[in-house]
Amino acid sequence: MPKMKTCRGAAKRFTILKSGKIKRKKAFHSHILTSKSTKRKRNLRKEGFINPKDATQVRRLLPYG
Repeated sequence: MPKMKTCRGAAKRFTILKSGKIKRKKAFHSHILTSKSTKRKRNLRKEGFINPKDATQVRRLLPYG
């Protein structure tokens, strides 16, 4: 059986934690930041987590997570 390939796009976007949760970055923090409030930008800095319903799909993309 050959090795399974990791989806490189998913590998760059998600990390699987020891607890099993999948960490992601929040969207809307790359440009047009002048129109966003400081509080909003500060909250976008924090990490987000994948919805458990989407986790199975992401795990399939990262077989060696």
